[in-house]
Amino acid sequence: MPQIWNELVKELRLELMVQLALAVVLGGAVGLERELKGKPAGLRTNILICIGATLFTVLSFRMAEAGGDPGRVAAQILPGVGFIGAGTILHMRGAVTGLTSAATIWVVAAVGMALGARSYVEALGATMLLMIVLAGLGKVEDLLARQASHSHLVVHCLPESKAVEELEALVRRTGLELERTQSRVENVDLVVELYVRGPKRLHDQLLIAAVHHAGVRTVSTGE
Repeated sequence: MPQIWNELVKELRLELMVQLALAVVLGGAVGLERELKGKPAGLRTNILICIGATLFTVLSFRMAEAGGDPGRVAAQILPGVGFIGAGTILHMRGAVTGLTSAATIWVVAAVGMALGARSYVEALGATMLLMIVLAGLGKVEDLLARQASHSHLVVHCLPESKAVEELEALVRRTGLELERTQSRVENVDLVVELYVRGPKRLHDQLLIAAVHHAGVRTVSTGE
């Protein structure tokens, strides 16, 4: 009876089906959390990455049975995942965003590789830790965000009517809170003063984004 069962499992590829099903569940759990937060790499993306990493790892072991190198195919997973992750990072000109999404994709691929290597406990444990980091530590970040710093940017722009609106939109895209805006005409420039509040790292991103704005001549901190 055990021999018949082993032959049935081998013939129907039942273990592969279980591995792919687990990839859908674990990748979907992470993807759902990302989807609910409105991140670029959401439910379908994380599921597909986990399935792909699992299948490629299984194929690596199958090729090794015929005398191939088991790490040859699996080693190409990380460059491919890195390419996808780069697409989530290069999201806004002048500011680095999407690092968490890129790192999440990288870990989800590792979970898929663990499933393909039959390391089910490791894959489940890694997924649980990933969910704790993504969901649980968000509250810690919110707590730290309350300890926000203030900054005052003085931006010299080309005399365009939409410069103020574009800079205000830039502040909101960065994730900072815009407290107030003042603008005046000084010589041939439109001078816009922005008073913003938020985490220190976002102030640095705003400064870089403002410098790279097409209608901006110079930016100073006003300190």
